[in-house]
Amino acid sequence: MANLWNDNFGSTTPDNLFYDTKHPTDIKAVTLKAGQGVLQRGTVVGIITDDDLAVIVDSTKDDGSQLADSILTDTIDTGGAGATDDIVTTAYSSGSFNRQALIFGGSDTADKHEERLRMLGIFIKDAQAYEG
Repeated sequence: MANLWNDNFGSTTPDNLFYDTKHPTDIKAVTLKAGQGVLQRGTVVGIITDDDLAVIVDSTKDDGSQLADSILTDTIDTGGAGATDDIVTTAYSSGSFNRQALIFGGSDTADKHEERLRMLGIFIKDAQAYEG
């Protein structure tokens, strides 16, 4: 796994994830369930109730992961099918984000999870794409 602090120190890559800085942006630790493949920065995750592991939020599930919890801060490789090492990483637990930049599971959209995200302190708004 790459050391994100050292590999990218002093550099930035603009993206379109954030909308503005009107709301405080907080980060928390989450443990991603192994075997989900590569999860992109901006992926909205839910937490499985039985084991407290984070997976892509999907409203068709009924294990707790149908409820949005946070947004991944970085792109993370959780390994392929059969991987067994869960990965601790960081996720945004509050802030203002661009709805078009968020990634959801199944056929979910930002509209499906907007009310829940707002209750958590995560506000989503429409923003134009960054052309850099």
